[in-house]
Amino acid sequence: MNNTKDTANVVVTIDGEVYGTYPLSKDRTERIELPDGSYNILVISDGYADVTEASCPDQICVKHNHIRYSKESIVCLPNKVVVTVEGGEENEIDGSTF
Repeated sequence: MNNTKDTANVVVTIDGEVYGTYPLSKDRTERIELPDGSYNILVISDGYADVTEASCPDQICVKHNHIRYSKESIVCLPNKVVVTVEGGEENEIDGSTF
């Protein structure tokens, strides 16, 4: 069940400013470049968004699960990058543990 990808977008912000908006339905790889040379690699594939590589030291954004539901986010605090799904399907699960 992945109907969210037809209407959802992935919005990338850097320090609160919109860097780019990409449809969740179109596979792509985007290198998010910051002025100081830092970067994050965003991969959109099969209706999911994921940060697969980053220059930050803690790699929390890379270790984060991929996202697909509206309002889900991946945050890279050192680079001030936030990747959020907007529009599309809401997640009916309000919590989970791993």
